[in-house]
Amino acid sequence: MELSRRTFSTLAGTAVLGFALGGGSAGTSDAYASHVVPTGPAPGPPGADGLRHTVGHDRYSLIVDGRRLVLWSGEMHPFRLPSPSLWRDVLQKMRAFGYNAVSVYVSWNYHSAAPGQYDFTGVRDLDLFLRTAAETGLYVVLRPGPYINAEIDGGGFPGWLTATAGTARTADPTYLSHADEWLTAVNGIVSRHLFTRGTGTVLLYQIENEYDSHVTEPAGRAYMSHLYRKVRADGIDVPLFHNDKGRNGYWTPGSFDTGGEKGRWLYGFDGYPSPSQVPSDWGHFGAGGARGGATASPRTPGFVPEFGGGWFDPWGGSWFQGKGYAESRRTRDAAYERRFYLTNLANGLTLHNVYMTFGGTSWGWLPAPVVYTSYDYGATFDEGRNPTAKLVPMHQLGHLLQRVPDLAKLDRAADVRVEGLKVYHLTNPDTGSHVYVLRNDGTAEVSSTLPTAAADVEVTVPARDARLLVTELALGKRKLKYATVSPMLTLTAGRSEIALFAGRHGEMAHVALDCPAEPVVTRLDAEAAWAYDSGRLHVTAPLGVGGLTRVLVEGGGIDTPLLLFLADETTSVRLWPVETPSGSVLVYGPALVRSAAVHGTTVRLTGDTVGETGLEVWGPRGIDSVEWNGRPVATIVTNSGSLRASVLLPGVTPVTLPALDGWRRRTENPESAPGFDDSAWTVADRTSSFSTTPVPAGQPVLFADDYGFHYGDVWYRGRFTTDDKSGVESVSLAYSTGTQGLLMAWLDGRPLGTHRMPVPDNSTVRQGTWTATAVFPVPKKLRGAGDRVLSVLVRRMQHDQDGKALDTHKAARGLTAVTFKGASPKVSWRLQGEASADPVRGPQNNGGLYGEREGWHLPGYADGGWDPVELPRADRGQGVTWYRTEFGLTVDSGVDASIGLVLDDDPARAYRVQIFLNGWNMGQYVNDVGPQHTFVLPNGILRTRGANTLALAVLSDGTTPAGPKDVRLTLLGSAAGGVRVDPVASPGR
Repeated sequence: MELSRRTFSTLAGTAVLGFALGGGSAGTSDAYASHVVPTGPAPGPPGADGLRHTVGHDRYSLIVDGRRLVLWSGEMHPFRLPSPSLWRDVLQKMRAFGYNAVSVYVSWNYHSAAPGQYDFTGVRDLDLFLRTAAETGLYVVLRPGPYINAEIDGGGFPGWLTATAGTARTADPTYLSHADEWLTAVNGIVSRHLFTRGTGTVLLYQIENEYDSHVTEPAGRAYMSHLYRKVRADGIDVPLFHNDKGRNGYWTPGSFDTGGEKGRWLYGFDGYPSPSQVPSDWGHFGAGGARGGATASPRTPGFVPEFGGGWFDPWGGSWFQGKGYAESRRTRDAAYERRFYLTNLANGLTLHNVYMTFGGTSWGWLPAPVVYTSYDYGATFDEGRNPTAKLVPMHQLGHLLQRVPDLAKLDRAADVRVEGLKVYHLTNPDTGSHVYVLRNDGTAEVSSTLPTAAADVEVTVPARDARLLVTELALGKRKLKYATVSPMLTLTAGRSEIALFAGRHGEMAHVALDCPAEPVVTRLDAEAAWAYDSGRLHVTAPLGVGGLTRVLVEGGGIDTPLLLFLADETTSVRLWPVETPSGSVLVYGPALVRSAAVHGTTVRLTGDTVGETGLEVWGPRGIDSVEWNGRPVATIVTNSGSLRASVLLPGVTPVTLPALDGWRRRTENPESAPGFDDSAWTVADRTSSFSTTPVPAGQPVLFADDYGFHYGDVWYRGRFTTDDKSGVESVSLAYSTGTQGLLMAWLDGRPLGTHRMPVPDNSTVRQGTWTATAVFPVPKKLRGAGDRVLSVLVRRMQHDQDGKALDTHKAARGLTAVTFKGASPKVSWRLQGEASADPVRGPQNNGGLYGEREGWHLPGYADGGWDPVELPRADRGQGVTWYRTEFGLTVDSGVDASIGLVLDDDPARAYRVQIFLNGWNMGQYVNDVGPQHTFVLPNGILRTRGANTLALAVLSDGTTPAGPKDVRLTLLGSAAGGVRVDPVASPGR
């Protein structure tokens, strides 16, 4: 919610702010083990500053350049946002909302179309992503596998690896030779962006992923040791780690050979608790021991490389009752985050990565069988890059952890009991501050009293929620005795110290300050009340009434004024602290502040607005003017020392989207005709395979991967002759696919029918390979003696992942065996899949449909000879039909508009659609399965100020009329501001 004109007008002459919340250097043997690092300010924002840095740890936290760092990280995957300009958008939003790090997988298959080929250009430019993260001021946690899982095809293994010898994820020399080549390519880039060298912000590096196989076997330990040594040999000198798949105590320091190197390996474990669960204690308050989480490695800080920020959704949507990711976001909401993430912090988990923070899109043929195109994940930023309500606790906690150093070093303190609540009590051994996490696991709100040494504090915790309270906390030169609301940040701006607290809207906040001498108190807003008694200043205010509540505290024996700000949740996410070389800047009002820089006496801000909003800025001494997105803003000076805009900043202008019309249509499937020329196709003549799928006796290998076809659809044509007049009565086609695969067959051009794999339910959601045999009767007219052509199209879907290190990614895709009833003809097979990988869009963009091979999906294709049609369509027939149209957009250059494509139809109609925008495969829609109906069209690929080509490849099984019916553009979100978006190369025909 923006600041309204009414709300902001009440701030004239006042300050505005808001608060909310419900070891050693490379080569040392044991980082910072020999001395104690006291509590103090956290390191400043990282960047490529050209200076050498140290990264160590003790049992409490990371220690960066001798300062404690709580890592508050969010996961995003560049490969799920194929527009490099938008990487900056997401990273800037993460930084603004309180994250200080981004965790990224690097997916081998995304960069390698063939052995020895590695592409790091265009949408695959890892160097650019790492530069952008450094420019944004975010640490990077890099995770390049070789195996990553990630609900991505093959778990990140390239398609070509399925057809190679060697057992993956072991010390098998053939596999290691391929893995080493991949790591050499990646590390050659990463080594140029290491924080330790001052050339980037890569802070931590993960090897492998959730490796819970062969843990106690020599092959497993040798594999991990090999990866460790390989990464070090490639010049990666930051701490390394692995993410245990749960609290197993696997791969703790000393569990495998690191070549004598000690103190530079961190133990981490993943956690994805269900919202219905009571949060577990995986640290200070847990059962302890090797399976207790952080206690498995008592000399390293608690580390969760992946903690659930949502959950993925399968084809058919069984996990979320067909409601899609909106239901994931609803069930794993802000209250879920407070319950679970505050429990983690109470248990000493000071390295905390939320998976996912921006989920993005598994475009093309990237998704693993367990997911569909959208990878929204119910994350804090939705697939359209829009902030959601889940950002409230992330914003509050992130800024708290960066600006209140006490939380980086906490010990368990004396137990405290409060009826109806779970209470965690901790204390900082250096400062004497106390931290209380109060969690309500019940279904009703609890109001009670928290006994503390400072006072008995009245507390209220909503049902299935949690909150953090502190006592005896330094607020600059003053000290907080206690508060009924949560701290969000402290900082110094100009001549004042600022302390921000936050809570629920309408809640009566009570903040008590230790003041041995009576201070001078000025109410800057009418809602606040104060009283001084027995050396304590008590300030109270109802939160959210009129926006931000401000109180100025001066004197009382302290020469630095304190601005005390009280905010509700909505107000708290309109407060933006930014560190600059000149000092701290705090901005109040806009929907987003992307950057702040001080140039002379001017504060230059960039950011976004949605509705009209006010703007107020606190900053270093001497500032007297403000710019917003490059334009000067008229301001006045308030009695809180801020600069406040004298007029409201404008909101976003309306975005108008065109109707999609002017469609042209053409059917394909020439491969089904007996006279089709397949002489250039690949002959299926192999007799053995490295696949885990057995090759049927007496038949050739028909597995698509063995012939170099790894993604999308694959065609087969089998020629045979029957001499028996009774001929073939039926044909049985055994095939193997990912989830929702299908097969359709023709004999001499006549459709035999379609077979499809079942829609997964809760018991089969994780099944990555599906096998079936389709039996089709042969029409009597085709049973006689003669030459025949059997044509088969297989939508193979994707490769299984290899989570258990059993080479499951090598399960066959495509036909596996063909038999006949009534005759046993000898069949000669040819097959055709995707053409060579698109040099710009990459290997996962295209499959083997005729239209794809001929460029029907590309902009500039000459479709003037196609039939003009109007939607909706109700064609009935087996096979593929293409639809193409063009549309133009005229979005204002200063507007960031997130736009999607919606497909809707009667779910009884059985067909699926591949969506191509300007030649880019943006995903697959399955009308009678779902649940996805809206597909994000990322700016850059989408020309928001220009012409676009949309192509739909509609695959129908012939059992029902097939669409498309309702195809339209939709606005997913918009803001005035955004980032510059460069067009993504979209070569045409």
